[in-house]
Amino acid sequence: MKPQQLPLAGIRVLELGHNIMGPACGLILADLGAEVYKVERPGKGDDTRWLQGFGAGFFTCFNRNKKSLAIDLKADAGRELFLKLVAQVDVVIENFAPGTVDRLGLGYAVCKEHNPGLIFCSLKGFMPGPYAHRPALDEVVQMMGGLAYMTGPSGKPMRAGASVTDILSGSFGVIGILAALHQRRDSGLGQLVQASLFESVAFLMGQHMAGAAVSGQAPPPMPERGRTWSVYELFNTREGQQVFVGITSDRHWQRMCKAFGFDDWTNDPKLATNQGRIENRAWFSPELQQRLQRLDKATLMALAEQAGIPFAPVNQPVDLWDDPQMNDSGGLVETATPAGKSVKLPKLPLRLDGHSFALRLQPPAVGEGASDILQLAGLTQEEMENLIRAKIIAVRPLREP
Repeated sequence: MKPQQLPLAGIRVLELGHNIMGPACGLILADLGAEVYKVERPGKGDDTRWLQGFGAGFFTCFNRNKKSLAIDLKADAGRELFLKLVAQVDVVIENFAPGTVDRLGLGYAVCKEHNPGLIFCSLKGFMPGPYAHRPALDEVVQMMGGLAYMTGPSGKPMRAGASVTDILSGSFGVIGILAALHQRRDSGLGQLVQASLFESVAFLMGQHMAGAAVSGQAPPPMPERGRTWSVYELFNTREGQQVFVGITSDRHWQRMCKAFGFDDWTNDPKLATNQGRIENRAWFSPELQQRLQRLDKATLMALAEQAGIPFAPVNQPVDLWDDPQMNDSGGLVETATPAGKSVKLPKLPLRLDGHSFALRLQPPAVGEGASDILQLAGLTQEEMENLIRAKIIAVRPLREP
């Protein structure tokens, strides 16, 4: 799909984002074709460029297809310039701490005076309410909202192994932005869009809240959940690896018995139904574990594939670099890290009319591509150079991807 044919081509976005939630929102818009300018400090830029440990990949992962607008928002000249730029864009995204953009004089009320058609997306820890003043993190709201309780065993709440709440909240921000852009086509007016971490976790927990109402019992953590399927678990292989197998119908069971050569079980009336297999798990499950443990991982997976039953190896994230599905389907893009290395990262899990969304721009250096929007706002070359000398902005030419 050519850049001019992308769904959001022609939409301009200023992203006041840091860490994950705001950048994830901007990433989705950018991949879909919007011209997204990541607003960051001149010089050092966004802190995620240099994080280590768990956050080492944040910048690389969430900032492709963007340009960098390096501008000092604590300086009067920087704020004045930002508001000039607001008049040239369709969307502003911000996920600063509660009250920050208002203290800077860049909140929604001010921005909409400069651009009545502006969609202003505010991403916070909490929606307006008694918690709205609190700072929040992905892990904080996973604990508050019940996700950590549902993930870990009793007494050991555990956060999910990825920043699911940050990414989900940013995704809801995108949904709100797209809805507001659609409404603007009729009204000509922008609006405030709000999405939040805590309420996103609550949305995820809706299935368990409904289940509690229907059953009359609070759900236990997932490791201790009641059994619905007779076979729905991890199996050890001969070389000490693990493979998950799920048998969710009696047809699955019959196909498994045939493919794996379990002739003695094929016509056993005690195992003919899912309920029968559940009632006989005391002897049946250990025996199945023993039979599958005689197989190596490759053989077990090949037989499961042949049987047409759900199965999965227990992979690490780095295993996705060589995953046949991700590679053969074109689901990975070569992306540059701040240190100049290259890593294959997943595209958006989305296709329109058979087209996925490619990498058009590598994650930008500080100030890379800023001259485009600065010129659009009417700055002359001399004015730009004066602001650069005063360290109000930083500007670098745009590289080829």
